[in-house]
Amino acid sequence: MKRTNLLYPAAMLSVALMASPVFAADLCDANLQKIKDTLTTDAATLPESTKTEVEKLQTTAEQAKAAGDDKKCVEASAQAVQRLESPSTEGSGKGSGS
Repeated sequence: MKRTNLLYPAAMLSVALMASPVFAADLCDANLQKIKDTLTTDAATLPESTKTEVEKLQTTAEQAKAAGDDKKCVEASAQAVQRLESPSTEGSGKGSGS
């Protein structure tokens, strides 16, 4: 069930990218800003591996943007945002506590 929930937004994003290149550039910029904001505000609470992965994806997205590859920028930045929004499973001791 979780994989399906993650794949649906990616599929919708792909459809949107094909529909409008201008939308892709805007989405790229919005995702990069969200990544920057989240890394700034939540840096102390993010697991190191998550931060490292997100920073690599952020760099990839920024390089793609600079090269004019909006599709690659959106793909990398969307992965980074998704990683930031997904709950960590890295032994933090946190859980649903049911």
